[in-house]
Amino acid sequence: MDPTSFETHPSRYHHWKLAIEGDIARLTMAVDDAHPHKPGYELKLNSYDLSVDIELADAIQRLRFEHPEVKCVVFGADLDRVFCSGANIYMLGLSTHSFKVNFCKFTNETRLYLEDAAEHSGLASLAACKGTTAGGGYELALACTETMLVDDGNSAVSFPETPLLAVLPGTGGLTRLVDKRKVRRDRADVFCTTAEGIKGKRAKEWGLVDHLVSRTKWDAAVTEAAKALAAKQTITRGPAFTLPALDAKITDDKLAYKYVEITFDHAQRTASLMVRGPEAVEDFDSLVKAGTQPWALRAFRELDDCLLHLRFDYPEINVVAVRTSGNAEFVKASDAHLHKSQTGLAREVRHLQRRVLKRFDNTARSLYAVADNTDSCFSGVLLELALGSDRFYMLIDKDEKIGVETSVANAGSYTTSSGLSRIEARFYGEPGKVQQILARGVEGLVSSEEAEKLGLATIAADEIDFEDELRIAIEERASLSPDALTGMEASLRWVGPETLETKIFGRLSAWQNWIFTRANSTGPQGALTLYGKPERPQFQWKRT
Repeated sequence: MDPTSFETHPSRYHHWKLAIEGDIARLTMAVDDAHPHKPGYELKLNSYDLSVDIELADAIQRLRFEHPEVKCVVFGADLDRVFCSGANIYMLGLSTHSFKVNFCKFTNETRLYLEDAAEHSGLASLAACKGTTAGGGYELALACTETMLVDDGNSAVSFPETPLLAVLPGTGGLTRLVDKRKVRRDRADVFCTTAEGIKGKRAKEWGLVDHLVSRTKWDAAVTEAAKALAAKQTITRGPAFTLPALDAKITDDKLAYKYVEITFDHAQRTASLMVRGPEAVEDFDSLVKAGTQPWALRAFRELDDCLLHLRFDYPEINVVAVRTSGNAEFVKASDAHLHKSQTGLAREVRHLQRRVLKRFDNTARSLYAVADNTDSCFSGVLLELALGSDRFYMLIDKDEKIGVETSVANAGSYTTSSGLSRIEARFYGEPGKVQQILARGVEGLVSSEEAEKLGLATIAADEIDFEDELRIAIEERASLSPDALTGMEASLRWVGPETLETKIFGRLSAWQNWIFTRANSTGPQGALTLYGKPERPQFQWKRT
């Protein structure tokens, strides 16, 4: 197996140039067509693939942690008359179905993180589109705080996926168009079926872009708009903290980090994920002053990397048993110090934990939390993993040493894509129970049996029945259709109000998943298959 590397550094970027100019950062798209994620296609016209977006995700993360002085990031391009032509079509045509959907999911998460930075971290963004801005390129622009388009009579923004490829804009474009930018529905309909896109004054009038600027005034206008956005930011970050490499040990059967480990049973299509708590009581601010990466940051960076490997490199794994180990008091102390700290860095770590937990929620695997050892540590922020899992199995031990505990971390800081906390989502029909659970959890250990009665555990069983009950549950789950499970889990996990995020990921889990398998797009005569070839696609005309 050739594992995917999700770690990089600006010194190793092939596709982006990062420059810091006071409180303005410039991320310039300069895609090197000779360095695709996999061989077999060229990344022409600033088209992108997974390697391009991995660098983009890294850059956004580093700006949040390593450059707290930056208040606005400007996205530009090195190519003349092309900002970004979107996801590389030949890459999509050569990719497996699993890869295509996970690629769309990853690019969505990256753009959501860019929006999250603007909302929570005082890091605004400006898309400076000095040329063609198509497909995923325009989706990146939509994720920015403001978008500027050059007015040269030629440059346009477009979503050509439906007319050219028989698929949908895969990075949340349809939802952002009408929900975020509030483009009128009929105009959005015209826009999404016009392959050449919309130019100039009409793009501005329809709300597709914020600014329209001539080439002669371009550079000055971009700088002025970036400074104006930076001046509006009131949230301060810092101190700056350099993100060190994770140094994961990766084999076909295991991913091992300091605090996170996942092992795979390929024959059974299952995995076991272990997340370990801190090794001592950690004072967040003291560790940061000493230049040491706190557990709260390192463990969740490791978990994030692990989840991405699980998605892309182990597509046949269907069920993941999620366990924790450690000292519950150390976890609660870590949570307390992190939430007590007044620094911008502590806030960034909390936001990172929230984003990683969302990535956990959004992972298309059946997730079964398991507490079956006295070393189990579903406490505080680690309890969020059990609350985010599809089921929670707990062993009833005679000494009542296996249980769960809540902390300040469970009181609403780590919201799901629906905007609810995981406890609120779990007891959506019983809002009064949330405070009862939180109050009981901080009193001390909630034993397995009590956790089941309170509704925190799905199944609590004694040692006579537990092992067989868990084994049968995992075997039965692994035997079910992965496609049906993905749709089912996505429908059940996002309890409560529908939001931009739940709409986007709901479509990826259902509609985009389905459309990518239809003959009209990916069949032998499909539009995506035949793109760039002289033959025209042959559609099956029945509506379903």
